[in-house]
Amino acid sequence: MTETQRKIGLLVCLVTIVLAILDLQIVSAATVPIARDLDPGHGIDSIPWLVSAYALASAAMLPLYGKLCDVVGPKRVFTGAIAVFLAGSALCGAAQSMGQLIAARAVQGLGGGGLMSVTMVVIAHLRGPGDQDSGKGATAGGLVSGAAMAVGPWIGGLLADHASWRWIFYVNLPVGLAVLVGSAVALRLPERHVRRPLDWAGAALAAVFSSSLLLVTDWGGGRYAWSSPVVLALIATTALALALFVRRQLSAPDPVLPLSLFRVRELRLGFGVQAVLGASMTGAIYYVLVYLQVVRGIASSAAALYLVPMAFGLAAGGLLTGPLAARGWTARTSAIAGTATSSVAFALLAATTGPDTSLWLIRAELLLIGAGFGQLLGQLVVLVQNAAPAGRLGVATTSVRYFQTLGNALGTALFGTVLTRLYADRGPGGDVTALAGLTGAARASGLRAFVDATGVVFWSGAALMALATVLALRLPRTPERAPAQDGDRVAA
Repeated sequence: MTETQRKIGLLVCLVTIVLAILDLQIVSAATVPIARDLDPGHGIDSIPWLVSAYALASAAMLPLYGKLCDVVGPKRVFTGAIAVFLAGSALCGAAQSMGQLIAARAVQGLGGGGLMSVTMVVIAHLRGPGDQDSGKGATAGGLVSGAAMAVGPWIGGLLADHASWRWIFYVNLPVGLAVLVGSAVALRLPERHVRRPLDWAGAALAAVFSSSLLLVTDWGGGRYAWSSPVVLALIATTALALALFVRRQLSAPDPVLPLSLFRVRELRLGFGVQAVLGASMTGAIYYVLVYLQVVRGIASSAAALYLVPMAFGLAAGGLLTGPLAARGWTARTSAIAGTATSSVAFALLAATTGPDTSLWLIRAELLLIGAGFGQLLGQLVVLVQNAAPAGRLGVATTSVRYFQTLGNALGTALFGTVLTRLYADRGPGGDVTALAGLTGAARASGLRAFVDATGVVFWSGAALMALATVLALRLPRTPERAPAQDGDRVAA
């Protein structure tokens, strides 16, 4: 590939990442107008499935996407994922009922699972001869994804307020078609001509495990009690699917997620840090917005603007990794600095957040959190890619995204349970949903209890990032790429 083709290819990848993140965030901000338009009577009850259908399908496909990249080559998988995503977007825009829209969101998620993960594999192949370990493309991808995650809810609110919600999906089509054209023109990636059998059974078990785990974290403590038969059945399904998946990976001749990857120290620690990061980002983004809306009375679209400082912090933290790398700043150093900075920022947020906290102070703390996350997003991908065994780049790269997805799910469950349980013990009414109907002294007491519970959520985020710092400190100082292995079995 020429240098011009590499630059065009990188631009195509960055646009693809923006497309993936914005779609998820925009839809989450416009669910109420969508439900009111398609089903005024009962549409609100189906809102969780608009997000869950996409997330479930996306997570279920991640392990298979990584294996396909290693078997048939990343370009074919990349263009195929975009094509499926665009087909789902068109179906979403044309949906005439909530049922049709939810089904179309699942189709969209099947392609969306590859937009983030496979794109990082493509970026790894775009590295020039002199920058195999620079990680510039992966860092840029991490920054773009973080910034899109921060400003996505605001853009979604604007589109929902000033345009038809269908444009949230239709806008994907011209952008996606431009990506397909750009990839056809610029991407010259290696293709695999040796066909290996795919571990379809392992992929199916991974899909069942991921889907049931996401449903447990989504429904548990909210739609259903944790002790309800539905949640207990899902927990049992999750555990059984995980056990069968591990057994399959130990016995399959060419497993979809080789357990031998976890023998590489950088990989297992990198996956762990990425999972903790996914959980913590949930607390930083979602529960700050909840605090601003519930306690400070700020409208949802205006509250989303408070994430802009986080986006600036992400950009600043990520951009600094380039000059620091030239001075000997390694991916390990970035991981340590990023996790430590994020932990301190969460602690500050927990210690200072109250009913009358300065909103500028909250902006500054979100800026600091973003600076910490900016040193992690992308750099963890680089660390994993540099340590991936030969022939396992696709699986290793998509696994980073997979563990972040699992971390998001577990973080949602953890923080949500902490918030609701603490408020139930201390707040009037015993339920967070009753807070909106309180007045006078009861409301003041409820807000105080809600703030205290939110503070514990932020302290939990600080503890998680401190754990991530410990994991980052255990990363080896001298990275070594693991050799290719004939088999991918690991002694039980």
